[in-house]
Amino acid sequence: MNEKPEPDITGVILVGGKSSRMGRDKAFLKVAGRTLFERIREVFAKSFGQVLLVGNREERFAGCRLPVLPDIYPGSALGGIYTGLHGATTEYIFVSSCDLPFPNREVIRYLCSQREGFDVVVLRTDDGYEPLFALYSKNCLGPIRELLESGECCAYGYYSQVRVRYVAYRELAPFDRDGTAFLNVNTPEEFAKIGGEP
Repeated sequence: MNEKPEPDITGVILVGGKSSRMGRDKAFLKVAGRTLFERIREVFAKSFGQVLLVGNREERFAGCRLPVLPDIYPGSALGGIYTGLHGATTEYIFVSSCDLPFPNREVIRYLCSQREGFDVVVLRTDDGYEPLFALYSKNCLGPIRELLESGECCAYGYYSQVRVRYVAYRELAPFDRDGTAFLNVNTPEEFAKIGGEP
């Protein structure tokens, strides 16, 4: 697969979460000396020609030298996806939350490689979807806006209205050798288990 950054995909990092269960801002928690935000930013910088941040947190991320777009529809990850799609100049965006400890560039590249003919490329497991580490096209803007304006904010509630490439984990397993690409930590106990710094 191509090692160069994808020129027609914008990386969008969602930075608006409240981290209420963790008790402190997850984006700035550290694993092996680097914050979770730095980890995803580094992988995105290598993967995409453009990177945007989305969330009403400009003061917290002012020093990172990336555009920070305030949420058009505040309060949900779906609103963040909408804002990223609306603000990107490319046809596609790849979205991630800002608190993945072990973002995997090979997994990103594989998901992006499946976009031809689809509006969404997303992992589907027995437990559901992983919409916050997935690819979206601008064709999603209308269906997402309708959902948000109806008061719904399910991150995948509009999938039936667009062309979705559902990716089984067995396709990604060769790239996610240690099984951590989609690991998410929400509590201090979970963070301690992955070697997080106090």
